[in-house]
Amino acid sequence: MAGSRRQLRLGAFMRPTSIHTGAWRFPGAWPDANFNFRHLKRFAQTLERGRFDAFFMADHLAVLNMPVEALKRSHTVTSFDPMILLPALAAVTEHLGLIATGSTTFDAPFHVARRFASLDHLSDGRAGWNIVTTSNPDAALNFGLEEHLEHDERYRRAREFFDVVTGLWDSWADDAFTRDVNSGQFFDPDKLHVLNHKGPYFSVRGPLHVARPVQGWPVIVQAGSSEAGKQLAAETAEVIFTAQSNLAAGQRFFADVKGRLPALGRSPEHLKILPAAFVMVGDTVAEARAKRATLDSLVHYDSAIASLSVALGHDASGFDPDRPLPPIPESNASQSSRARVVEMAEREELTVRQLAQRLGGYSGLAMVGTPSTIADEMEEWLEAEGSDGFNIMFSHLPGGLDDFVDQVIPELQRRGLFRREYEGATLRENLGLPRPPNRFFPG
Repeated sequence: MAGSRRQLRLGAFMRPTSIHTGAWRFPGAWPDANFNFRHLKRFAQTLERGRFDAFFMADHLAVLNMPVEALKRSHTVTSFDPMILLPALAAVTEHLGLIATGSTTFDAPFHVARRFASLDHLSDGRAGWNIVTTSNPDAALNFGLEEHLEHDERYRRAREFFDVVTGLWDSWADDAFTRDVNSGQFFDPDKLHVLNHKGPYFSVRGPLHVARPVQGWPVIVQAGSSEAGKQLAAETAEVIFTAQSNLAAGQRFFADVKGRLPALGRSPEHLKILPAAFVMVGDTVAEARAKRATLDSLVHYDSAIASLSVALGHDASGFDPDRPLPPIPESNASQSSRARVVEMAEREELTVRQLAQRLGGYSGLAMVGTPSTIADEMEEWLEAEGSDGFNIMFSHLPGGLDDFVDQVIPELQRRGLFRREYEGATLRENLGLPRPPNRFFPG
């Protein structure tokens, strides 16, 4: 399969620095990796050395979102505000994209437009906005709300929010700022548009007091997988971060979302689908699997068994932790979730303890093997139209990141699947995305 014309796009899921619950306890890991700027700077520069497309921060707006007995074992309870950290990382990198979540439920469009436009200028065109509607009811309590907005209403609000933000980004023509010292005119008033938006959810006069972003608009990222989420993504997104547990599921999602684009007047090439992929690298497959088992073993059993009980829809606390999973009675819980867990236990011959720790650590798409076998999997997904690349989740930091950049990236480059040098100066150019025209000042 070598010589593929399609190129992998790779994002790095960096908030938290590892999604795995036991990552901070892994031998050689930096326990404070999530909240130490010196470490985060080093991670960003390593990603840039590996020619990654982007550093992605998945923001959340609540800490008390799980029982304290589980929360006290989490390395994600403290982390930087993305819109403070990413500008700092922009100053110590030159090519790496910088993507952060901005909630459409708990923020104002003017704030989001201003922050991401500023980041795009500070980074010389490397910003991306991950549009999230925020479904966590615990977050609502931090913003004076006792109840959350209903699901479809959140997406209707998000669509209007997107229209307002992008309208504000188009407040100025690209050449509006003449800065003519002789005449004393700083900008051309004919190249300023006042938005005057009035809609069901927002009333925003404008204009934005930031020049049009370097990229026209920061790259638009979306992560919803519901019907409403997929439709919003098809209408607005240029990158989708998604969770697909296997290639067949990835192919269905890829075909579904990209199949919606022609009717919307969009090219399928202008939307990049990047499933999350947890990666563990070893010199042999057996070594990689042993490292994964060690990592999983660092998930505390009290937390792990709670995750297993939820997945099975059945209290697993009475199971013998060191024996295989017993037969599970039917329940009203998700049948697909239960079947997936039972199948995993049987396929990998896991004990109850190992299964619980797998679920308590990370149970999504995982590529565990050598640089060659991981490249094989990525190539298969790319060639079979299961994805345009991946949003990589590292097993532990810094080791998991270093292993991927030093071992997997060269193998992908050898196969012609991944760049050796960045294609352009901006995140859009590196992703092969067009610069959007200004809706108010075309041409």
